[in-house]
Amino acid sequence: MTPPEAPTLTYAFAVCRGGALTALAALPGLGTGAPIRTLAAGPLTAVVQDVPAAGFGEEAMRQRLSDRDELERCARAHHTVITAASALAPTVPLPLATLYLDDGRAREALGERETSLLTALDRITGRAEWGVKVYAPTGPPPAPETAPADGPAPGPASGRAYLDRVRTRQRSREQHHTLTLRAAERVDTAVRSLAVAARRLRPHGVEVTGKHRTHVLNAAYLLDLGRERELRAALASLRRDETDVQIELSGPWAPYSFADGGIADERPTSGRMSP
Repeated sequence: MTPPEAPTLTYAFAVCRGGALTALAALPGLGTGAPIRTLAAGPLTAVVQDVPAAGFGEEAMRQRLSDRDELERCARAHHTVITAASALAPTVPLPLATLYLDDGRAREALGERETSLLTALDRITGRAEWGVKVYAPTGPPPAPETAPADGPAPGPASGRAYLDRVRTRQRSREQHHTLTLRAAERVDTAVRSLAVAARRLRPHGVEVTGKHRTHVLNAAYLLDLGRERELRAALASLRRDETDVQIELSGPWAPYSFADGGIADERPTSGRMSP
């Protein structure tokens, strides 16, 4: 007697329209042993993989994603498939851990979102996402001022002078912060002039940037393919002019920030089990 096959779920990476996607079958995906395959859903094509229900059910997935190493592994695998798909066809990335009980439920869910997904595909076709980050160097904190150990106790005049120096440093920091914010706005304005869509994302904290720089602009821009040279030239000019800040460019990326057709404010980071 042939043993019954273990139940599986349908894991969805992305939604495409058109394109020859057979090359995706060579990718390991989440490493379950099942091939990456396509699933027709009306005018849409989902990029999916069968995954064992025992390892990817709701509770198992919650535990999997609570482990930092496993979360990073899954995120990298998810991103690798999306990147490969986007090189072959217009692709809307789906959030990490987008799971369905079976292909029928996947088709049903995609059918409910068909209009918005087609709108997103229209928006991103022939375009790519670029990321621009602007940082303000802060430098090491100034050493605290102290009176000489064997000197006289400070009097009212020296106390006022100390407070004046503190206020001067505070004003200097505030002015520097204002200058860097204005520089970041000029960078954003220049890149937006080249883009068909733009999105501000939350700046990173000190745990990512380090202590000696502040993240003042974190933005994603959707540009037509072929405008990369213009973008790089604009940023090169800005780096020469905006000496108070550091400007970093990344991309091109699959259009994560514009996968919702321009409704949400943040890059998707997690998915859910669909019924």
